Amino acid sequence: MYLKAACSEISVPRQRGGPRLERRSSSIQQRQGAGGRAQLCSSSSSSSAPGGVEAGAREQPSLRELLRTCVHGCVFQACGRPRASMVYRNLGKSGLRVSCLGLGTWVTFGGQISDEVAEQLMTIAYESGVNLFDTAEVYAGGKAEIILGNIIRKKCWRRSSLVITTKLYWGGKAETERGLNRKHIIEGLRGSLQRMQLEYVDVVFANRPDSNTPMEEIVRAMTHVINQGMAMYWGTSRWSAMEIMEAYSVARQFNLIPPVCEQAEYHFFQREKVETQLPELYHKIGVGVVSWSPLACGIITGKYDNGVPESSRASMKPYQWLKEKIMSEDGRKQQAKLKDLAHIAEKLGCTLPQLAIAWCLRNEGVSSVLLGSSNASQLTENLGAIQVIPKMTAGIATEVDHILGNRPHSKRDYHH
Repeated sequence: MYLKAACSEISVPRQRGGPRLERRSSSIQQRQGAGGRAQLCSSSSSSSAPGGVEAGAREQPSLRELLRTCVHGCVFQACGRPRASMVYRNLGKSGLRVSCLGLGTWVTFGGQISDEVAEQLMTIAYESGVNLFDTAEVYAGGKAEIILGNIIRKKCWRRSSLVITTKLYWGGKAETERGLNRKHIIEGLRGSLQRMQLEYVDVVFANRPDSNTPMEEIVRAMTHVINQGMAMYWGTSRWSAMEIMEAYSVARQFNLIPPVCEQAEYHFFQREKVETQLPELYHKIGVGVVSWSPLACGIITGKYDNGVPESSRASMKPYQWLKEKIMSEDGRKQQAKLKDLAHIAEKLGCTLPQLAIAWCLRNEGVSSVLLGSSNASQLTENLGAIQVIPKMTAGIATEVDHILGNRPHSKRDYHH
């Protein structure tokens, strides 16, 4: 069981003022009684009786110390099993706070994994502080959205504690069921909400540019679904910096709502866009990055060192392109570089995937990195990247750049 309360909600009791402490204790007990899930855990053998905190000054220091630990250490703690705290960032320069690690559903939900495993992954993520869950209307032909919605309903998680995002473009086979025209944006989002059993999504993404639809129509449609309460924000995915700037300019010209973020591929071997094009947009118009594929579709995990395993993504028919990429000359060069990077990971006391994810998060314009995991052990390992972020110093980043040899030229260094 986890303490599901933001640290900012718990204040440190004064040394004097027993009544304030008693009020806070009472408040915590009420939350526990109402939620049935939150539970304060203490390693002390002389803990108070279940369901409440014993009265008396002798017990107050123990509670005070626990609260102080939660506030100053900002640690979500399982009974007897401490772990690192999730880090939260603003989505672009909006006020929406998202976990710096999110859970994606591409390939996995409705495809590579069972519904039971999907529920297990979402539970691990949520209880680890992840609040961002991403899907799309096209994933598994809509099944990914259905599974995601079923899990949220089954777990009875507070909707206000989640940031749910979906993407629109490919909705069906009919000519009117795809694209970013007003008709499909409105109808497509309604369909996604029905599949997920939700009243709204937090962010709706345009899943690719649409040259057939005028930019003004796209921005007006996105503004409409936000004004109708179907979404809170909108963003882009796989758009160029020029296209994003055009959308922003149209929004400002007609008093509409501009995009707040771009979903972009970002990893050791894909750097140009996120490091040279998008930083300027972040600083000038506040568009942040939600990056995907931090492990390059599994290439960075090292599982393709000796070929393509049968159970891997590259072995699946739709991903023949990935298999060819791995077996190519460039693929073999990448594997050699990964072996050198593994030495840096060893020096930092982490795994190569954890290093790769923390490396993505060193970039100040990256609001969140979407993880794609097919089992619990993978997800747990990837979430451990949180502990590596403080170790990503300028010196380590330079070592990584030296091994990769692909740092793009930019006007300014946007790294922490």
